Amino acid sequence: MSDRDAIFGGENLSSIDSKGRTCIPAKFREAMVTAFGDERFVITKAQPINLGDSAYARGLSVFPLNVWSEIKRKALANEGGFTSKQLDSIKRQFLNPAEECVTDKLGRVLIPPSLRVHAKLERELWFVGMDRRFDIWSKDTYDRVNDQDEQNLPDDLTAIGF
Repeated sequence: MSDRDAIFGGENLSSIDSKGRTCIPAKFREAMVTAFGDERFVITKAQPINLGDSAYARGLSVFPLNVWSEIKRKALANEGGFTSKQLDSIKRQFLNPAEECVTDKLGRVLIPPSLRVHAKLERELWFVGMDRRFDIWSKDTYDRVNDQDEQNLPDDLTAIGF
């Protein structure tokens, strides 16, 4: 399987302990190694989701190391044609907070404190597969994200065979 074939999928309810450790779902750990050939990954802030009324849902995104390296390369080469102001925001919001991680023997990872605070991870959390990455959300925030997603859905999904 090449990294282009890899897909993180599914939703997994989990928890985080008082030290900030959580278990990455086994199927995500296995996909990381099998599809990407590396157990290392990068955790950073997820793109915020506008919930309306100036409220944003904030979570974390986890990328296999080689996927993250490509994202970082494209951002720094400004392949998106961003303004300097936008590029500085991308650096501050996503690139600079990113931390390379690996799980311990039990499949646990220590979520860096600044990222835990950003995503308000306190007890229950969701791991959500998003194709070539997976996201981590507090349970309460993910409930609000799902509510917003229902509003954002197109009325007709037949174009994708749904």
